[in-house]
Amino acid sequence: MMTWFETFMNGFTLTQAWVFEHCVNPLLPPLGLLAYQEEAFDATEFALVGMGEIALLILFFRPLEALFPAERWSGRRGVRVDILYTLLHRLGFIPLVMFVLMWPLTFKLDAWLRFHGFIPYTLEDLIPALENHPLPTFFAYLVIIDFFSYWLHRFQHRLEWWWALHGVHHSQQTMSYWSDDRTHLLDDVFTATFFSLLSLVIGVEPGQFILLMMIPRVLQSLAHANIAWRFGPFERCLVSPHYHRYHHGVGTGSNSGQLSCNFAVLFPIWDILFGTANFSRETPPTGIADQQEGRNYGSGFWAQQRLGCQRLWSALTLGKA
Repeated sequence: MMTWFETFMNGFTLTQAWVFEHCVNPLLPPLGLLAYQEEAFDATEFALVGMGEIALLILFFRPLEALFPAERWSGRRGVRVDILYTLLHRLGFIPLVMFVLMWPLTFKLDAWLRFHGFIPYTLEDLIPALENHPLPTFFAYLVIIDFFSYWLHRFQHRLEWWWALHGVHHSQQTMSYWSDDRTHLLDDVFTATFFSLLSLVIGVEPGQFILLMMIPRVLQSLAHANIAWRFGPFERCLVSPHYHRYHHGVGTGSNSGQLSCNFAVLFPIWDILFGTANFSRETPPTGIADQQEGRNYGSGFWAQQRLGCQRLWSALTLGKA
């Protein structure tokens, strides 16, 4: 008897095959891309996942923001650039660029490691009890990835040069469910490198990849939503919109150096264990303190990318972003 997990995966695979066969594959010969059928099939998967996520955001999170706003805005104009970031990320454009940049390096590293006798272990190899139990295996991978995500996020704040780029994400003063993907392209390169190496080491199975990608991203969109929600007795189990809003708050978490808090991506247990949790009930405005002093982080996509590069150069040459 198939589990719901297996039913979902089978249904998604059939949908992906149909869309590829009828919508994507016919376009490859006239574009001279027939040699890239395998890559196009993978890109179809990524785009379908992204479209599903965007549909969830609009159908569920937009009404919740209207009903339970953490902040009331005079308009949603400031959200528009974040919609562009989300479309670029979740429909596959930026991941495609990351793939082109990272795949040759990852492939060569994987080949070199295998040539020297290193074969990545799966969790089932290390924990035989997980074999033929996809749901516990999925959650085990999720916890491992979230643990490393916590530390990556913490370094984004602790290292001044990295904060110069990560500041693009924190500069949003009208934070909404669209804001999760608001990142600098160079920051994307560093995080893609990190997670490519991590997946290589821990041996994430392809069958687990779709949900490992989709569920965290939907939950992160919820965490960024303009919703006045705490999770009550579960506040210490899953990052809530209020908990993460405090991380983005002016003078509370949206800082570089040692002053920030609430770095957890999904599970606050990492903040609790490593002393960076703050469960304050305060709801601060979002953004970065020096914006109130007139510092410009850019209102459009290219301006934000350019100013991020300028801050990076300042951090590398002067030690201060």
